[in-house]
Amino acid sequence: MSIRLVVAGDHQLVLEAFAETLNGVDGLEVVGLATSYEAVLPAVERHRPTVLLLSEPTLGGRALRIATEVRALHPKCGVALMVGAATASVVDRAVAAGALGVVPKNARLPQLVTTLMGVAGGCLTVDPSLLRAAGAEESSLSTREVDVLRLTASGATVKEIAGELYLAAGTVRNLTSAAIKKLGGRNRFDAARIAWEHGLL
Repeated sequence: MSIRLVVAGDHQLVLEAFAETLNGVDGLEVVGLATSYEAVLPAVERHRPTVLLLSEPTLGGRALRIATEVRALHPKCGVALMVGAATASVVDRAVAAGALGVVPKNARLPQLVTTLMGVAGGCLTVDPSLLRAAGAEESSLSTREVDVLRLTASGATVKEIAGELYLAAGTVRNLTSAAIKKLGGRNRFDAARIAWEHGLL
């Protein structure tokens, strides 16, 4: 019996080529495509796939919400995420949202197929080195640090960030310093760039 896939992403041509490749793999069948976030849930509802494969380079909040909603509404549908960089933080966030598989975009086809088969079987299928050990959470960014970096990435000044988040400017500077230290950035803008590249914003 084939593993039925709905593949979602934001580029129609890329999705069609991707679907053609996956359809050529024994045991896989792409039954639907979704080229927008709004189309994902209807596609899952209509096609009842075994696995939703969601291509999301930055693993933003919308992708995580979709993963959570799919798992809540269709618990028999596994979710696999294809991301720009599969870091420990990205894997943590994806698994917390209900995803069972995380694959970097530079993965080779056999790794993707293995992940899809594992997810179809209900198994957590990620690179074991990316699973955080107990106690590793202290190196992750706090919610407020993420808020500060997100606003920094938009070009906001410390004063503007303080006003937006209802914080004192000194608190914003402290949050920024902590985030810079955790991410190894040179300054607040570099920290925001690193966080963005690792799918933390």
